[in-house]
Amino acid sequence: MKALLLIDIQNGFCPGGNLPVAEGDRIVPIANALIENGGYDLIVASQDWHPENHGSFASQHAGKEPFDMGELSGKPQVMWPDHCVQGTFDAQFHPDLNTDSFDYVQQKGENPAVDSYSAFRDNDQAAVTGLADYLTRQGVTCLDICGLATDYCVNFSVQDAVDMLPEVKVRFIEDASRGIDPEGVKAAIAAMRAKGADIITSKDILAA
Repeated sequence: MKALLLIDIQNGFCPGGNLPVAEGDRIVPIANALIENGGYDLIVASQDWHPENHGSFASQHAGKEPFDMGELSGKPQVMWPDHCVQGTFDAQFHPDLNTDSFDYVQQKGENPAVDSYSAFRDNDQAAVTGLADYLTRQGVTCLDICGLATDYCVNFSVQDAVDMLPEVKVRFIEDASRGIDPEGVKAAIAAMRAKGADIITSKDILAA
């Protein structure tokens, strides 16, 4: 049972969004090719889905500007611009993404007191989203992960997938992802590899 997990391919993380990743929209055609021709049994997507008062937003902290370091629930926290607020255009999936093929959407980041980079659990690792249980119930044996952004939500999701789905082969699709900081991307890929994930490209899948 082979599954594709698309991380946060939303307007907010693409050019023109509130927290854009450079060239974030460039992965949409690759994601669509994987959806249509990757031989997947299951297509799953995560969706950042923040309340408007989310504690990771700089706007919720007096004197803080976006990208400042701050604190949330006693832990260090990057202060982000308001982004992917529930029900807004910013939170919608990119309009060119083939969402009709999605079998399951996992929303995340709904608790205003803690951020959620990973599609599997909150950053404090106290609350799980239920995605691991869903994939286990579906009998998934191979999980390919890609999306936005490599050095944040994708990295955390890949590492949690390895931890929480020990019987599943986890692979990161590098060219179907984009990151925020080039050095952060290098570090994230090294961390994913060290955790036990395979690093592949879409050609490895589509040429198979």
